[in-house]
Amino acid sequence: MRPTGRLHLGHYHGVLKNWLRLQHEYECFFFVADWHALTTHYEEPEKLEDSVWDMVIDWLATGINPGSATLFIQSRIPEHAELNLLLSMITPLSWLERVPSYKDQQEKLKERDLSTFGFLGYPLLQSADILAYRAGQVPIGADQEAHVEITREIARRFNHLYGREPGFEENAEAAIGKMGRKTANLYRKLRRSYLEQGDDEALATAKALLKEQSNITLGDQERLFGYLEGTGKVILPEPQALLTEQSRMPGLDGQKMSKSYGNTISLREDRDSVASKLKKMPTDPARIRRNDPGEPEKCPVWQLHQVYSDEQRKDWVQTGCRSAGIGCLDCKKPLIEAVQAELEPIRIEARELENNPDVVKSIISEGTEKARDEAQDTLRKVREAIGLDYR
Repeated sequence: MRPTGRLHLGHYHGVLKNWLRLQHEYECFFFVADWHALTTHYEEPEKLEDSVWDMVIDWLATGINPGSATLFIQSRIPEHAELNLLLSMITPLSWLERVPSYKDQQEKLKERDLSTFGFLGYPLLQSADILAYRAGQVPIGADQEAHVEITREIARRFNHLYGREPGFEENAEAAIGKMGRKTANLYRKLRRSYLEQGDDEALATAKALLKEQSNITLGDQERLFGYLEGTGKVILPEPQALLTEQSRMPGLDGQKMSKSYGNTISLREDRDSVASKLKKMPTDPARIRRNDPGEPEKCPVWQLHQVYSDEQRKDWVQTGCRSAGIGCLDCKKPLIEAVQAELEPIRIEARELENNPDVVKSIISEGTEKARDEAQDTLRKVREAIGLDYR
């Protein structure tokens, strides 16, 4: 996540609630993408440090657990930059120019000079972020699939160029023999079905078969993954997009909650400010007087009820608004209570962390050390494949 300062309810419902679930289902790496922040905000370095620590505190306060996930800062892992550089040697310029968000962001951020090498290359840096950990899955929304797809293409191109070790076929056949006759015959049958008939089910079955083998080395396993698809040794596995449901958190004006729209409630906002903002929310413009009937579908407050209210409460809103049985302040009262109840434990935990900055920095230091071990292991394999292991 790019450090843009304190997080708001849009971040919580759109991303962090997914992270809270995923950290207990997978080995997760969550990092502060401070280099990515510089691709669009390179003229504002004075804001970066505070934004980094504010964001980490918000993560921890919402329940992201350093015991369940690895938390770190991107710029503290120089291997990200090295892998980005090495991948840039093989990545066609046209691949970067065609990423949909490249032109889209230039349009949205016209006030900024984004005609920089860093901005053009940010999808490649994202790919390096993913491939440095040989990630199996990347949690994203549907609008970000293009970023995972270019990562897959870059990994595929890298493996094609550098996975052809001398005697690859002979080494692969020798590895097959180590699995035992029955398993070896099944592997060959599945490989043939995929290469000759394009049977994707056979490919998936063969990959699952390889993962179960305990009598071959990791190197042989990677070699056989590549042999399955007629390529070389898999040095950088192709990640899959893990499409996660992204709740659209409406802002105070009914648009998507975003700092650029000035319609947010931050996760650490004080109680009085939260109550004041919600009380001042615009409502159905047809309800000029208390006894005028309204239409919930035309009211931003109704959008928030869809996030926070149960079916009984929603029915109460629908009926009361259309019949003028409830006023707009009546409608907002249970919302204010629900938002305050959601934010209060976050506020309490955040205050504790604000008062103990050394604890936060220690969590990041430990996570960075673990992440760097993983990234260094990947870079050793990459350097060896390219021929840079003569140091």
